[in-house]
Amino acid sequence: MKHVGNRRSINNNAMSINSTISPSRNLGTSSRPLSWPTHFEIFNNWRVLALLVLLLLVALPSLVLYRAAHRSSVFLFPLPISSSLQIGQSARVYDDDEFKLVRVLNEAAMVDGKTVILTTLNGAWAAPGSIIDLFLESFRIGEGTKKLLKHLVIIALDQNAYARCLALHTHCFALTTDGVDFSQEAYFMTASYLKMMWRRIEFLKSILEMGYNFVFTDADIMWLRDPFHRFFSDTDFQIACDYFIASPYNLQNKPNGGFYYAKSNNRTIAFYSFWYSSRETYPGYHDQDVLNIIKYDPLILNIGLKLKFLPTFFFGGFCEPSKMFQVVCTMHANCCFGLESKLHDLKITLEDWRNYMSLPLYLRNTYQSGWRVPQNCSLEALHHHPISADNVELGPTAEQDQDA
Repeated sequence: MKHVGNRRSINNNAMSINSTISPSRNLGTSSRPLSWPTHFEIFNNWRVLALLVLLLLVALPSLVLYRAAHRSSVFLFPLPISSSLQIGQSARVYDDDEFKLVRVLNEAAMVDGKTVILTTLNGAWAAPGSIIDLFLESFRIGEGTKKLLKHLVIIALDQNAYARCLALHTHCFALTTDGVDFSQEAYFMTASYLKMMWRRIEFLKSILEMGYNFVFTDADIMWLRDPFHRFFSDTDFQIACDYFIASPYNLQNKPNGGFYYAKSNNRTIAFYSFWYSSRETYPGYHDQDVLNIIKYDPLILNIGLKLKFLPTFFFGGFCEPSKMFQVVCTMHANCCFGLESKLHDLKITLEDWRNYMSLPLYLRNTYQSGWRVPQNCSLEALHHHPISADNVELGPTAEQDQDA
């Protein structure tokens, strides 16, 4: 019993000493002592730390891919600016190449992080002194368009076009198709032309599926003013016209597949899927002719697509030139057959624009002279498959639908 009492006395003294010299968990509020960790506790802490590091290493690649897929402007490691995407006949986009494409689109995206300007280019239009030079020049001399070049992605359809793009522009992407050579001039409605047009629709559908809005423009369209101020804000898909009939809702308008603004959502993705699959329903037709047919299809109404047609007043072309230099945004070398004819008339288009822009502001405001084009471009030279109204069931216009 004497030993027990001594042991209790020693323990009480030790507790008194500990309470005096041991650091408190909460200084000034508690006298509860802290105990030093045992070897076992230290070992367990290192195990927890090692587990956390392992989880971080596993999660980091997934985080990078997630951020890329959601168009983050910050990447955790550098990637090449210009890349290539191989799309086979089944139009499958491979994961690695899709990630590279996202990188190019991210760098070109506007402030919203999801809107880009896209054009396609083949070797014939990429040659020095050809269409691509006039196209880029129009951005540089247009009103408020030079700033848009940093948002332009050139989709090269062959190696020659890709090499020329790298020499001229920042954002280039090589889109190749197994067994198809798009490097030569594709004459209107030839087999090569049809393949090129439908490959374009297929590719643009994948851009929408990746979550990007885009303005698609043919390279034979001269950008003279910033068109974003003239787009409708409440529209899923808006497209320029060869011929415009009074109202942007009127389905009788004749759309041109060379210029349109598409917003990424379920409606536009469903629309593009329907558009692309319709090539099998109407074999031998190109994308624009098929669009002129399917715009009446009830499916367009069923998916709820908000479709409008852009007036030639702002978005003109050789078919129907804009009447006023003061408001025109784009001029398209449509209704034109052959590369040389396009080059001749597009050069005159830019000359007319330079002459207008060289005038004092007060003269520009009252300028009434018209375009000197088309000249070499001629509708009579076009060879295409006309769409017979007998084969198309005419539906109500969008205006009538809204009234209903």
